[in-house]
Amino acid sequence: MDFQAGILQDGSPMESLEKQLICPICLEMFSKPVVILPCQHNLCRKCANDVLMAANPYGQIRGSLISGGRFRCPSCRHEVLLDRHGVYGLQRNLLVENIIDIYKQECSSRPLKKGEHPMCKEHEDERINIYCVTCEVPTCSMCKVFGAHKDCEVAPLETVFQGQKTELNNCISMLVAGNDRIQTIISQLEDSRQSTEENSEAAKRELCARFEALAALLEEKKAELLQRISQEQADKTAFIQSLICQYKEQLEKSSRLVETAIQAAEETGGAAFLMNAKQLIKTIVEASKGGRLDKIQPGYESMDTFSVSLDHLTEAVHALDFDLAEEDEEYFDGEEEEVEE
Repeated sequence: MDFQAGILQDGSPMESLEKQLICPICLEMFSKPVVILPCQHNLCRKCANDVLMAANPYGQIRGSLISGGRFRCPSCRHEVLLDRHGVYGLQRNLLVENIIDIYKQECSSRPLKKGEHPMCKEHEDERINIYCVTCEVPTCSMCKVFGAHKDCEVAPLETVFQGQKTELNNCISMLVAGNDRIQTIISQLEDSRQSTEENSEAAKRELCARFEALAALLEEKKAELLQRISQEQADKTAFIQSLICQYKEQLEKSSRLVETAIQAAEETGGAAFLMNAKQLIKTIVEASKGGRLDKIQPGYESMDTFSVSLDHLTEAVHALDFDLAEEDEEYFDGEEEEVEE
């Protein structure tokens, strides 16, 4: 850039310098200027990207910048070719950036011109140079001598300026300190949220483990009671089966005795009948007397003794709840009050 020519031709070097730092696209001071190779003219990076977009309307990819392309420099119309990095592949002009920073610092520190200094609305030729303490507004000397503030208390503008600037800095410090406290509370709350999630997962695992242990205990008890019922069933059915066998054996003997008695009764010869009749009768009488077998008692087959009442367990399960302790006081109530203050 040719700064010397502009500075020499103009009576105000800062104004001439400002003209050299204006972007030809947005007509504002350069923002993140880039060097457009090979012509060495400068553009804002955003403006260069806008020119590239306009010159390559079909090269835009949704959600991203153009990859490569070409456009003409708005200052000299020289064609500029870009690689796949687009305008971000162009070299930044650090010299121009440093000059802009120096220019801004100089403008902020240099005194205002007469035309730039705030002027009094009541007295257009008078600069605002004092501060009315009573009305709390800046004013001019004429307003103090002849105008609306002649009966007010005034102070030097610079004194009030420094005082209020110090007060504003103190307010900023208070806000920053308050923000730090808020950030601390946010960090504490985030830690509490994470701890709450971790503790909740641990409580869930413990609860599941206890219910699984209770379920295992119930299964074990159920197996034990089922085994007792099965044992009683085996004992009773074995006893009944033994009685069945005994009665079948007695029935078989009685049936054979009946057949023998029928054959004897069919004997026609008196002598032959009498030879065996007495002993046969005796045998039948003895069989009828001594053949009494065991019997089962009424209700022997019942299993009512193995009935289990689970009503108390059902009530206990319905009554299951957490052991709620007394709630602690909210530890951050005081912090909230401080934030509100």
